[in-house]
Amino acid sequence: MASAPKRPKAAAGSSARGKGSADPLSGFLAWCGRAGVELSPKVRLSREGAVAGYGMLAAEELEAGEVLFTIPRAALLSQHTSSIQALLQEAQESLQSQSGWVPLLLALLHEYTASNSHWQPYFSLWEDFRSLDHPMFWPEEERGRLLQGTGIPEAVDKDLANIHLEYTSIILPFMESHPNVFDPKLHTLELYKQLVAFVMAYSFQEPLEEEDEDEKGPNPPMMVPVADILNHVANHNANLEYSPQCLRMVTTQPVGKGQEIFNTYGQMANWQLLHMYGFAEPYPSNTNDTADIQMVTVRKAALQRAKSEAQQQLVSEQWDFLCQLEMVGEEGAFVLGWDEVLTEEELSTTLKVLCMSEEEFKEYKEQDGWEDDSEEEENSTLSNEALSRLKTPCKKLLYDSVLLTLESYRSDLKAEQDLLNNKEAYEKLSRREQQALHVRYGQKRILHQLLELVH
Repeated sequence: MASAPKRPKAAAGSSARGKGSADPLSGFLAWCGRAGVELSPKVRLSREGAVAGYGMLAAEELEAGEVLFTIPRAALLSQHTSSIQALLQEAQESLQSQSGWVPLLLALLHEYTASNSHWQPYFSLWEDFRSLDHPMFWPEEERGRLLQGTGIPEAVDKDLANIHLEYTSIILPFMESHPNVFDPKLHTLELYKQLVAFVMAYSFQEPLEEEDEDEKGPNPPMMVPVADILNHVANHNANLEYSPQCLRMVTTQPVGKGQEIFNTYGQMANWQLLHMYGFAEPYPSNTNDTADIQMVTVRKAALQRAKSEAQQQLVSEQWDFLCQLEMVGEEGAFVLGWDEVLTEEELSTTLKVLCMSEEEFKEYKEQDGWEDDSEEEENSTLSNEALSRLKTPCKKLLYDSVLLTLESYRSDLKAEQDLLNNKEAYEKLSRREQQALHVRYGQKRILHQLLELVH
């Protein structure tokens, strides 16, 4: 199967707002020239040859380290380059939010709907945002039916609650205080929700300098024209580089003539890709895929095996102590990759504590969870090989936790394997059904691999 695109783009044609040209791509490329964007003659932007929507393709052979395009910082669309940047700067204290996205979203609300916007050729690549197919736009019933057990429905519920809260408590008051710029009848909650999805799928966040990582929060998102045309796969062949004056897309490996050039958004599991970008990579393309075991599921498995009230009380005390150590939480999850546990310290400590006898736990508590360094290091490294060498009680607890996790899905691994192997049946599925299938199947494969390791 072909690798999935970063996300679909609307069909070419005139804008739904009446602002687009008959050929949005040529209009966008002309805008790039005026904005100082330098595009290598060795690449071309096209629908033909891309996995979906627009993409960037090699017009000639490319070596590793070649600059594909350079974009000056003035051509980035952010709260600092929008035509209402002075308004946003003046109100920055009142625009603070949990997401940190509100200033950019207000800039987008204005620029997307303003008839004289400098960014009109950029927006013309999207007729509207109806092509965005994030799970937040799926009917709740469909979302639950296709994605139960994956963690996506819960993430979407939080997103929708935060979007509504931000719009009603921050966006609306700001718009009402600037009626000459905004109109709540035009700049609606639905448009705001679409723009949130647009930022999710297309924006970039500049990495912090190493010395700032502990002191500053993440940089706000920004829109990077041209860079956001590149599709994403885990095994990418280009990377975006940042400098004080400009941003550059640079090849990371040779690319053959006619091949598509792919960027990456980092090590993203399929559930994260579908949740934030509206697509999943077909199995087994995504080497960064993961599966979660909810922390409370391990507690449930430990309580189920407790044979007496005293043992159940011990499990509750052990869990409370793990919470004090900040190893577990009611909404946390242990994250499993293909080759190792990504939350290794949390899982190894949790398994060890929940498998302790009353006497062992008492001694452990007296030491405040500290142990000999060599033992702690040995227990905290959970590669697949280390998982197979866990002590029997820890293996049993982990095995039971995986079984409980698998029960949260609506279908089993074999049914989904049969569906993937049956090309005719697979092609009859809707796009949403196909994307959800790849998320579920990858997660279940990782969970079943873990079952085999600890059986």
